[in-house]
Amino acid sequence: MSIRTQDLVWKIGKKIILDRVSFEARPGRMLGLLGPNGSGKTSLLRLLAGLKRPHSGEITLDGKDIGSIGRRTIAQRVAFVEQHATTNANLRVVDVVKLGRFPHRSMFSGWTLADDQAVEQALECAGMIDKRNAPWQSLSGGEKQRAHIARALAQSPKELILDEPTNHLDIQHQISLMRLVADLPITSIIALHDLNHAAMFCDELIVMQRGRIVASGTPDKVMTETVLRDVFAVDARVETSPHHARPHIHYLP
Repeated sequence: MSIRTQDLVWKIGKKIILDRVSFEARPGRMLGLLGPNGSGKTSLLRLLAGLKRPHSGEITLDGKDIGSIGRRTIAQRVAFVEQHATTNANLRVVDVVKLGRFPHRSMFSGWTLADDQAVEQALECAGMIDKRNAPWQSLSGGEKQRAHIARALAQSPKELILDEPTNHLDIQHQISLMRLVADLPITSIIALHDLNHAAMFCDELIVMQRGRIVASGTPDKVMTETVLRDVFAVDARVETSPHHARPHIHYLP
């Protein structure tokens, strides 16, 4: 067991944003989170990262209630790449990635060999070794996203949470980023807009609508023409490749 929620409820004022959300993210698997705008995806991710507290229900990490775990301890194992992450434009890439080591360091501790190794491994894993000394403002959109992921990986997390990381990237960088995340040997939960990317790369999917989970399971079970029509309001034909169980969506005019 990695991350698990049970009857999770979160509100803004009297408005229910998440309504009795229950699921489990299995270790080492990539879980895709889908749903129209306003379905509660970002709110759920922020709760999973420990940035907000639920009004009721439970979130557990390896069976332990997240509410009983200190914020620093959560940050040592759960890394969150937000949709609109910002970075000081005067920093180099390696300095950005080093920020990921803060949860593992005390106020008075110096930089260690373990910190250096974690940063170098994160840069290599994210494919940013060649850009380690590049100034932030010189990076492309795809490179910036990879640098944000490298910073998250420098935390040495067991779980990686990403909120629509492929937004505003060209198709080449979208595919490259999805391959990067899919190949990581850790649990990942990723909110996505592109349904075909979710079907192609994710091991399991959750579909949300108005704060509730309306479908969950493997891509071939979740990506049905009924779900696409009822949740996303699109007419489409879903085909499954004879070479693998991954569905592909063909949108109809």
